Amino acid sequence: MDEIRLNVALLRRKVPNLTTAAKSIGIRPATVSNLCTGKIDLGKAEVKTLVGLATLANCTVDELIIRGEKLNMIETQIKTLDFFAPLVKGGTTGIVARPGMGQLVILAELMHRFKDTDYTTVFLLPTTEYSELDGTTELADYVTKSVNETFVKLSQLSGDIIFITDKSYMVSGELLDLQEKLVSESMDNITTILLDLSGEVVDEDMPYGPLETVWQLDADLSTRHLFPAVHPIYSTSSIIEGVDLDQRHFNLRQRAQKLLRRYRELRSIVVVHGMKKIPDAEKETYNRGERLEAFFTQAFFVAESFTGQEGKVVLMSQTLTDVEAILDGKADHLSIEELKYTGSLA
Repeated sequence: MDEIRLNVALLRRKVPNLTTAAKSIGIRPATVSNLCTGKIDLGKAEVKTLVGLATLANCTVDELIIRGEKLNMIETQIKTLDFFAPLVKGGTTGIVARPGMGQLVILAELMHRFKDTDYTTVFLLPTTEYSELDGTTELADYVTKSVNETFVKLSQLSGDIIFITDKSYMVSGELLDLQEKLVSESMDNITTILLDLSGEVVDEDMPYGPLETVWQLDADLSTRHLFPAVHPIYSTSSIIEGVDLDQRHFNLRQRAQKLLRRYRELRSIVVVHGMKKIPDAEKETYNRGERLEAFFTQAFFVAESFTGQEGKVVLMSQTLTDVEAILDGKADHLSIEELKYTGSLA
């Protein structure tokens, strides 16, 4: 039987205001979002939901479903991104964060890392000036100031492209027009990353509309300076949730999320009442969860002058090995400080 997934790109182009449109026909935005990222298996989706989405997109149900086409990830060598929510090649990723939580540092680091690869980065500046962009956009290979300028530049480039822009172009509809033009020119080599410098996207039912990947930053991790502060439960990717992931990776992610979910519950008790209120049977869970949380911090090259810590790269294969070791108790002897910002355990 062919593996199937939702045609997120088509849905994104055809239904600009999907949240409102979905609500108008009785479909919950969360359901649509989970179908897009694969949290809900498309094979288990209600027929009326698929028919409703096809109606909104003015297409057939068959056109809304992609069969047998494998998704590929772009390995960033940033542990928490690659492990919990891989970047989908050719897809659209949205960063969900309030101002000051580190989304620009993540973007700067990605642009820095792509410098020595086959990927070309293009940054379309927001419609509003933001002083916090100073020092970030300079890391892009090309910076554009309008959608028309961006289309011309993208058309001139060959090879794989990372395109970064702000939510403001989605609100105006210009980004959807740009994507339509790119599709008409058969330019399918573009991976899009969206940010929202206003921070309003955090409060939306369906941030950015249909996405292949969501990177949601966590206020608690950010407050405790555990960067890149990517939420291990809410961040997700259609690669992870779908059929295109290595089984070992899938199983380890399931185990890690289960551990971290319970650890977070226990931590809320410890913060108020201390360790004495944690049952002995749960102390192992708490301790390993604390270590796993610390392990997913990572020093960035672009922040070396501020932190004094050398940037770290960690291959996906090594991340899987290290996470497995922590889950199996093989890192119980390591302190939390030894695990923070250390890269790999090797």
